[in-house]
Amino acid sequence: MCMKFLIIASYPDSILRFRGALIQAIQDKGFEIHIVAPNLRDAPEVRQQLETLGYIVHDIFMQRTGVNILADAKTLRQLYILIRNLQPDYVMGYTIKPVIYGSIAAHYAKVPHRFALITGLGYTFQSIEPGQSRVSLFQKLIHWLYAYALKRVDVTFFQNSDDRTLFYQLGLLKEGAKSVVVNGSGVNILDYSITPIPYNDQQEIVMHFLLIARLLIDKGVREFAAAAKRIKAQYPHAQFSLVGWIDDNPNAIHQSELDEWVRGGYIEFLGKLMDVRPAIAESSVYVLPSYREGVPCTVLEAMAMARPVITTDAPGCRETVENGYNGFLVPIKSVDALVKAMEKFIAQPSLVTTMGTSARKMAEEKFDVHSVNQMMLKEMGL
Repeated sequence: MCMKFLIIASYPDSILRFRGALIQAIQDKGFEIHIVAPNLRDAPEVRQQLETLGYIVHDIFMQRTGVNILADAKTLRQLYILIRNLQPDYVMGYTIKPVIYGSIAAHYAKVPHRFALITGLGYTFQSIEPGQSRVSLFQKLIHWLYAYALKRVDVTFFQNSDDRTLFYQLGLLKEGAKSVVVNGSGVNILDYSITPIPYNDQQEIVMHFLLIARLLIDKGVREFAAAAKRIKAQYPHAQFSLVGWIDDNPNAIHQSELDEWVRGGYIEFLGKLMDVRPAIAESSVYVLPSYREGVPCTVLEAMAMARPVITTDAPGCRETVENGYNGFLVPIKSVDALVKAMEKFIAQPSLVTTMGTSARKMAEEKFDVHSVNQMMLKEMGL
């Protein structure tokens, strides 16, 4: 009889894109794979893809954002009943609610092996420092829930050392609790292969800056739009594309803002794309002015396709760029610094190709998904 490995997710579209290679690697070890996520009934294509791969899927109720005691209690109860009935040998949750409620449910359902994957901290950790007194009740609640849940896992995986350090400093992980830092989710360098930089009819590199993100304030989309407006006024040939969508996250931008950027002619909005590779291929520089990440998958994908990167000197983001080698690091929330970094590429287009080559090299040497996954499998004892 096969042992069972249960993955708990909060967003169906993330499962194969961000965890697909890891799940496949676990299945290759002989495990029966079970995946639980909310709203799978509303994502029939995702469900069909998962089932075609031989995974067993389970739909549960979960509100992705905010804390509602009754709604979250319902999620916890459904997870506990599911896990108790399924009796998996291993459980791993990723993102906030799967980590918190999945870990608690797995503990009380007596799952032998329990793991948590912290893929990023989100707006509940914005501007949080150890010993800081100005912490909202909502943030205090999230921190308490994390601490309670992580006491009940065998290993907590982080995607950058800054996040791990912060968890220990805030007491969310107790001294002696086992934690491991891995190089993000990794990128499949075969799926995201090198693509030529776009040139115009005059055989000049097209200065096309791209951002792929959920349209949240802390992803730096406002800074990207503000920089685009300023650059476009001085360099009309420059292009700026935005891929993403507005969801119900309290940190989301307003639709009216997006409409204004598009009407202004300085942002081309491509909407939500299931496959971002064509958008990356049409760009020359990838930009992510995020305030904090785990390790951003979109940056790794752009690097694998040999695109230089402008991102922030922030946790998770700084792991992807060696300043001046494969791109530029800028301070968070600084439109001026973002503009200056963009202007460096405009003034010296050859940087696009040289830094793009370096980005691909870094993706191969540091962020190959198979190397990342092998480390996780080893730490999970698989």
